[in-house]
Amino acid sequence: MAYDVDVIVIGAGLAGLAATAELVDAGRKVILLDQEPEQSMGGQAFWSFGGLFLVDSPEQRRMRIRDSHALAMQDWMGTAAFDRPEDHWPRKWAEAYVDFAAGEKRAWLHRQGVRFFPVVGWAERGGYDATGHGNSVPRFHITWGTGPGVIAPFVRRVRAGVARGLVQLRFRHRVTGLSRSAGTVDTVTGEVLEPSDVARGRASSRTVTGAFELRAQAVIVTSGGIGGNHDLVRAHWPERLGSPPERMVSGVPAHVDGKMLGIAERAGARLINRDRMWHYTEGLNNWDPIWENHGIRILPGPSSLWFDARGRRLPVPLFPGFDTLGTLEHIMGTGYDHTWFVLDQKIIGKEFALSGSEQNPDLTGKSVREVLGRARADVPGPVRAFMDHGVDFVVEKDLGALVRGMNALTEEPLIDEAELRREIVARDREILNPFTKDLQVTSIRGARRFLGDRLVRTAAPHRILDPKAGPLIAVRLNILTRKTLGGLETDLSARVLTEGGDPLSGVYAAGEAAGFGGGGVHGYRSLEGTFLGGCLFSGRTAGRAAARAIG
Repeated sequence: MAYDVDVIVIGAGLAGLAATAELVDAGRKVILLDQEPEQSMGGQAFWSFGGLFLVDSPEQRRMRIRDSHALAMQDWMGTAAFDRPEDHWPRKWAEAYVDFAAGEKRAWLHRQGVRFFPVVGWAERGGYDATGHGNSVPRFHITWGTGPGVIAPFVRRVRAGVARGLVQLRFRHRVTGLSRSAGTVDTVTGEVLEPSDVARGRASSRTVTGAFELRAQAVIVTSGGIGGNHDLVRAHWPERLGSPPERMVSGVPAHVDGKMLGIAERAGARLINRDRMWHYTEGLNNWDPIWENHGIRILPGPSSLWFDARGRRLPVPLFPGFDTLGTLEHIMGTGYDHTWFVLDQKIIGKEFALSGSEQNPDLTGKSVREVLGRARADVPGPVRAFMDHGVDFVVEKDLGALVRGMNALTEEPLIDEAELRREIVARDREILNPFTKDLQVTSIRGARRFLGDRLVRTAAPHRILDPKAGPLIAVRLNILTRKTLGGLETDLSARVLTEGGDPLSGVYAAGEAAGFGGGGVHGYRSLEGTFLGGCLFSGRTAGRAAARAIG
């Protein structure tokens, strides 16, 4: 039986685009399948802030950040905390990825036209010892153009492949099965869905109009994770993080459902680290949603006071931006799904950014003028819109009114004004001189020694109850689903492995479907800025390996 093309790529997100672009460069013929309409090309990367993890970059050096391969590897391994027999390939992928991030990654992207915002961000600061979780230095490089700027070169390369007759784009094709001929997986079957003109991110029709069967010498699975499937998230929720939340907001649309992982597994693939996942604790209900239950994440600076549902301050070092999963574990032990930031207008204007390309029109639109306008504004426009319209925001001039507003947003009044006031006043006393036993205050002062934080991310230390810094603001924070850290186990050539450890002949995987490499390159935690980069690196690897393998 003849082949339709050389390679079939399942999933037109960033990893699938990267793999397809490499196959085109090698002169291979490709069919790129995706269940969503063409306007959704690029997948979840389109909606991202465009953050990329780089090591010892020119942007870091210009900001006097001393980074190195050794320091980055120390941080990655301390964060990943690999401790399972099945971490063999994830560890190998981690070593390879840090080599990539400290080596050719920036130059490779730069040659394709990718540029970076000059201020480097400091995500996942950790707060433990030198060998523990977190970034020792700022490494979060924001792409000029955010998520659309990341995917643009790969969309361009894939469309060039279409023009050359090497690539067929087949959207509205939902894969339902993989099968073998003579021991090799070479057949992809599925359903054709009716055409849809819905906007990117909106729910598309699931009406089936036909079926398809396609054959190729190799298949690359780049179908994403499970973040839009809350039932599957709860099914795989790890015991170490407590009971799964009763309510979560979605950082991805519902079609990010993980079904392709099960299809690959039934074809013989090994799926590992199912219980490793990455969900955020600073989720907001989007006041202007694109998909159902649409959540937006706050990218916070370090100054907001963080309280649990009953108004108790979160323990050290669970400060904003320090340890995402450590904070999640603590929250799930409180018996409630939500927490609170308490801050003031001076802090929100300096320290709040919102994740998402659509929430950052200045960076997404590559407008220097608008970026400078953001820096001059008391509160950036997208953040002001949430203050004005978001259901999770309470804005008041005095603490009593703020607490009444907070209690109005929950089923029962959980916040005691006197206790909350005691915590805030105690913290404010620590601001009055340069000495303090409050480690969050120490962290704020330390952050402002970094020029990037002083310029755009960390407000000058001040009393939160100072009327001049007001009004006061409380933000109800929800658990927001996002990334799958486990996935299809792959070797360093991105070949999918079986339970016996042998390659599943003909099958490769990349991106979130492969745990961003190996079946879980991050281990238990992420250093941030590593998801887009993981898609690029693993997609590139899979495309090149498949191109070589088919001769």
